[in-house]
Amino acid sequence: MPDAPLAIQVKDLHKSFRIPTHRVDSLKERMVRPFSARDYRELRALDGISFEVEQGEFFGIVGCNGSGKSTLLKLLASIYRADRGQIRMAGRLAPFIELGVGFNVELTARENVVLNSVMMGLTPRETRERLDSVIEFAELGEFVDLKLKNYSSGMLVRLAFSLMMEVDADILLIDEVLAVGDAAFQQKCADAFREMKAAGKTIVLVTHEMATVEEYCHRALLISNGQIEQLGDPAEVGRHYMRLNFEQGSEVDASEVEALEVEPSEGDEEEKAEEVALESEAVRLLDSWVENAEGRRVENLEQGGKLRLGVEVEARQDLPGVEVGFIVVNADGVNIVQFGFPVGEPGTEAVAAGQRVTATAELENPLAAGRYFVHCGINVARSGAVSLFVSKAIDFLIFGGPDTSSVVLLDFEVEGTIGTGSA
Repeated sequence: MPDAPLAIQVKDLHKSFRIPTHRVDSLKERMVRPFSARDYRELRALDGISFEVEQGEFFGIVGCNGSGKSTLLKLLASIYRADRGQIRMAGRLAPFIELGVGFNVELTARENVVLNSVMMGLTPRETRERLDSVIEFAELGEFVDLKLKNYSSGMLVRLAFSLMMEVDADILLIDEVLAVGDAAFQQKCADAFREMKAAGKTIVLVTHEMATVEEYCHRALLISNGQIEQLGDPAEVGRHYMRLNFEQGSEVDASEVEALEVEPSEGDEEEKAEEVALESEAVRLLDSWVENAEGRRVENLEQGGKLRLGVEVEARQDLPGVEVGFIVVNADGVNIVQFGFPVGEPGTEAVAAGQRVTATAELENPLAAGRYFVHCGINVARSGAVSLFVSKAIDFLIFGGPDTSSVVLLDFEVEGTIGTGSA
C-alpha cells in the first residue's frame, strides 16, 4: 500500500513485568518473611519493538505463547503503560482484546448493546439506529430481552462480535475472535471481515491461525521472545512461525543419544517387554531416528524437502549381511510408502558378532501435515525372513504446507482441451 498515511507508529517499545519469587498467602508467612514480597524476577515481555501500520492496512501479529504479542496489543490499546518507547495513533481506536468483557450479566442483551455502544463512542441516537442490526447479525432476536446471565457462552461471543461490527472506529485491535459460534456464524464473521478489509478499515489482528493471516492480512509481524523475528509477507511470516513453533525443542543432540539398553530390568514387566522387542537371536536395534536436510536429528519436519531415516543395528552373531526395511504409516495406520535395502557394498556386507552397522535412507518428503510413524524391519541377508520387526520405531510430525485432507502432496501438470466436434 504505497504512500498511504500512517495509522499506527511504534518506536523502540519496551515492557517488563515484576514477578514475585515467593507468594505470601497468610499473615503467618508475612510475619516470618516480612521482606519476601520485595524479592522478584523481571520478565521482559517486549524488548525494543518498532514497526508502522498504514491506514487501511490489515496487519497481523503472530507468535508462540509467551512471545509478547498480547502484551503489545494491550499497549496499543492503552491497557498497559510502556516502560520506554513511543506509540502514535491516527484515528479513533476500538480495542477488542476479549469479546464480552464489559457486559453486565444482570442486564438484557438490548440494554448491554445500548450501554456498550455509548461507551465505544456512539451517540444514543446512533445506538438505537443500529440495535436491530446488531441483534440480527448475532441471530438473537428471540432473546434480546433475556438477561445475559441466562445466555450460553456461544450466544455471548456472537453478541459481542456483532457489536464490534457496528462500531465506527478508524482502528480496530482484535485478539483471537474469529472462531466464534457455529460453522454458519463463523462464515458470517469471515464475510464481515472481508467487507471491513474492502472498506479500508485499519485492523490489527493477533491470532495463532496462519490460514487467517494469509487470507486477510496485507502484512504480518512475527514476535519471538519480545523481539521482532520477521516482518513482511503474511505467507512467509506464517511459514517462519510454523517453523519456529514446531522446531523449538525438536532437535536432538546426537551426542546425548544413548544406545538402548536391552538387558531386562527388575520389577518393570512393561519395560522388559519393550526391551525384548528390540532384539532377536541375530540382531538388536540400538537406535532409530529422523533427520532434517541439514543432518540434524529432529522430531518435527517442515513439509517438502528431504526426509532422512536412520537406524543403528548390532549383530548378535556372525551374519552374511544385514538388510533394513522401512514402512512409513500415518496416524491412522495407513501405509504410505514401504521399501528395503541391503547394508554395505557387495563383497563387504558380512557382519561379525558384536559389530554395529548404520543404515540411512533419504527420500523426497511428499507427506502432508500430520503425525507419522516408521516401522522398522531387519533381515539377515539371503535368509528370506524378517529377523526383527519393531513397530513405530520412529515417531515424527510434519508441519506446514497447504491445508488438505490428502495424505501426500504430489507435483503434477494438467492440460485441458475443449472439443470442437458437435453433439
